[in-house]
Amino acid sequence: MSAAETTADIEEPVWGLGLDAGGTQTRWALAGRNGAIVAQGQVGGMSGLQLTSPTGIEEIRSTLQILAAAVLPLIGTQRVGVVAGFTGLGDPGSELTLRELLGSVLPLAPGHVTLTNDMTIAYRAAFAPGEGYLVYAGTGSIATFLDIEGHFHRAGGRGPALGDEGGGYWIAVQAMALVWRNEDRMPGAWRTSAMAQQILAAVGGEDWANSRSFIYGSDRGTIGKLALQVAASAPDDEAARQLLLRAGNALAHLAVCLAQRFGPRPVVLAGRAQCLSPLIEQGFRQALPGELTMRCVPDLQAHCVAATLVWDKPVTSSA
Repeated sequence: MSAAETTADIEEPVWGLGLDAGGTQTRWALAGRNGAIVAQGQVGGMSGLQLTSPTGIEEIRSTLQILAAAVLPLIGTQRVGVVAGFTGLGDPGSELTLRELLGSVLPLAPGHVTLTNDMTIAYRAAFAPGEGYLVYAGTGSIATFLDIEGHFHRAGGRGPALGDEGGGYWIAVQAMALVWRNEDRMPGAWRTSAMAQQILAAVGGEDWANSRSFIYGSDRGTIGKLALQVAASAPDDEAARQLLLRAGNALAHLAVCLAQRFGPRPVVLAGRAQCLSPLIEQGFRQALPGELTMRCVPDLQAHCVAATLVWDKPVTSSA
């Protein structure tokens, strides 16, 4: 190895690239050494689960090539460090594959590439390690705590079969179930319910076949969007209001679980689901014990924070 190669290998990155990769989209940000964000954007969704199949790997490769086409004109051949949060990432072999894919399209700075789960970088966007609890409500729901040693702790986030209470999917399914329980008791009850009217219109009509096709034939993200109808109907429908309050209660319970394990700390409620209605925050505050303070952060900008963490101490990669 030449002296020039040795120097290059220990060289700190000139740029920091932060990635917040989810199934729907990947947000990216490029930061300089001074921490200033110089560019940001988005490309298609990526997930650690794609790394388990040749087809998925090629899909990620294609998305990273699109990302590189946006980033390379800004950095040239200068080395870039990466802090990337990927939903579904956790297997060491998958991390190695992803590292290789990144290295094939970007001039990476060795020793400055951190791959972790998306909730780790979301936490770092809300708190310093050990500082508080992040409750994140999107399609699903999870509460996280990153301790001062960098260990990742969770409550919830187990998927729709085991919970995800308070997330958009849960709200949608609960609402749809209520609509049809009411129909079982009194056919035509949907005509007197603003929530039922909006939901049934969104799935194609009041016939059960439309609801069945939608619920059992759609992905979680599509189903979760029905939560928008629940929120829209809340001003005119008591059942919708109570459901949104229950969602807030359920999300607060996740924070309480972590507080019981690690003691009182501030709480941040974030994610798209909590933006649906102020009733979710109201329900959250109602269920939160007095010793826990909370604030809402609609957009954590985790991709921007991740870009600045390239020069920080290593971000945990445990899930």
